[in-house]
Order: sequence, then C-alpha cells, then structure tokens
Amino acid sequence: MNETVQWILLVVLAFLPPIIYAVWIRNTERYQRQQWLSIFLCFLWGATIAVVAAVILEVVLEIPLALSQQNEAMTSLLIVVIIAPVVEEFTKPLALSLRSVKKEINEYEDGLIYGAIAGLGFSATENLLYGWSFLSEGFVMFLVLMGIRSFGGCLLHASATALTGYGYGKALLKQKTLLRVIPYLAIAIIVHGTYNFLLTYNLPGLLSGFFLAMLFVVIMIGFVRKKIRALDQQPTTPPSL
Repeated sequence: MNETVQWILLVVLAFLPPIIYAVWIRNTERYQRQQWLSIFLCFLWGATIAVVAAVILEVVLEIPLALSQQNEAMTSLLIVVIIAPVVEEFTKPLALSLRSVKKEINEYEDGLIYGAIAGLGFSATENLLYGWSFLSEGFVMFLVLMGIRSFGGCLLHASATALTGYGYGKALLKQKTLLRVIPYLAIAIIVHGTYNFLLTYNLPGLLSGFFLAMLFVVIMIGFVRKKIRALDQQPTTPPSL
C-alpha cells in the first residue's frame, strides 16, 4: 500500500466515525434541531484549537511532574488518568463560548449536544494522530486499533464533554455565573479519567479493564442521549429563568 493510499485511508477512518456520531447526536433531538453551521463550528473547534491547546498545556504540566517523579510508571499513570482528562475536558467545551454556537443554546439539551460535538471533533484529530502510529503495527492491527478508537475513544470524548456542555447551557439559560459549570466539569474529568484508568487496568481471568471501559462508554453515551430526549420533550425554558 503506497503512502498516498495510507493517508487517505487514515483520514477517512479517523474522521468518518466521529462525523457519523455527530449526526447521530444532533438528530437525537427531535424538536428544534441545531443548525448545521453551529454544529460544524463546534466540531471544528474540537478538532483544531482544542487539540493544539491541550497538547501545549499537557506538555507544560507534564514536565514538572516528570522531574518530580522517580517512578516512570506512576508518572505515566498520572498523566493518563489526571493531567490528560483535566486539560482536554477544559479545552473542548470552550467551543460553546463561540458566538455562533452560544446564540444557538436556547434549551438545556443544546449544551449536551454541542458539548458532545466538540468532543467528537477532538476525537477525530486524536484518531488521526494515534492512527499514524498504528500504521507501523501492520494493516490488520491498524484496522483493529482504529476500530477500538473509533468506538471507545469517540464515545468517551462525546459523553464526557457533553456533561460540561450541559452545565454551561444551564448556567447560560439561567443567567448564572460560570462557576456553576465547575461541578459538571469535575464530573466530566472523573468520567474521562475513569475510562483511561480502566484501559490501563487488567483484572484476573477473562474480564479485563478494556471490556469494562467499552461497557462504561456505552452506558455514558446512552445516558447522554436519554437526557437529550427527555429534555427535548419538555417546554422550552425562557432564558430569563
């Protein structure tokens, strides 16, 4: 397989699943569905600015941690379970503060949707970066690993960031301080950190952290979609409340 074909395949496998999930999440809302332009801008933020900002912040935070820790295994665990979730769950939902997106948030479920979309944009670029390294593992292993990332990674980013988006939407519609978003951000970080921890943790016997991680994201994305449908059935809440 030549390099051009590899790149085409990599881009398609990295971006197509998150795009499909984005349409799926957007269409979970039956009434007053979100405009495609705001959906696109939210996805684009997650795929570009959020990724760049997260990489910079992670490097800044990882350097002092690496210098202060003698145990490399513990350092790696802290980066995966704490630093990455904190940084990524901070940069992704900033997409909701974009003027073109913010003005479209007029129902509680909108925050859930836009948060999920930003997370999916982030996961698309993350798929691309990880996928490039997977190519060295052989074609079959590349497909397997991309399949895992397209399922677990995408749904994790979508469901975790949706929680922060929900908190932001509530604060916006109720005209409350953004400090009200912090509990939702904390839950998103915990969800993200839990998933990452499960991927690094193996239980004795046939049951492994990997399968628990996959089950975890299925439960979380199911919760997010159920919440969107439930809120969608309620009367629109006036922004003045």
